[in-house]
Amino acid sequence: MRTIEIWIIHGPNLNILGKRDKSIYGDKTLEEIDSLLHTRGMELGIKIKTFQSNYEGAIIGKLHKAMGSKVDGIIINPGGYTHYSIAIRDAIEALDIPVIEVHLSNIYKREGFRKNSVIAPACVGQISGFRMHSYILALEALNNIICNT
Repeated sequence: MRTIEIWIIHGPNLNILGKRDKSIYGDKTLEEIDSLLHTRGMELGIKIKTFQSNYEGAIIGKLHKAMGSKVDGIIINPGGYTHYSIAIRDAIEALDIPVIEVHLSNIYKREGFRKNSVIAPACVGQISGFRMHSYILALEALNNIICNT
């Protein structure tokens, strides 16, 4: 049986977690979140690959690399691109694997513009508001989706 492979794509400004507003994003660094994901992935028998970029084109390029690869699903936190990147949305729509959008903060309790995601309709679901646990919930959900299809 082949090992499930899930990619985690972190968008802009997530590389400065731990320094950003901790009351919104928590106090964990991106490295700590990635470590937690790798640990939970091993427990579930999932190979985790992480990627972070502050650049829209690099995120789109990574999504394109998923086409025809052995990746089974993607968890993406598009950061600020959530609210306007039709290009990232289009790249997700072109995939034939499940994608879950995640956010550390509850985007529906924040500024009005943050309540609209152009990415979510291209995904199988969205998880927000649970800080680093948003990623773990997404990993478990994606594992469930992949194993039950």
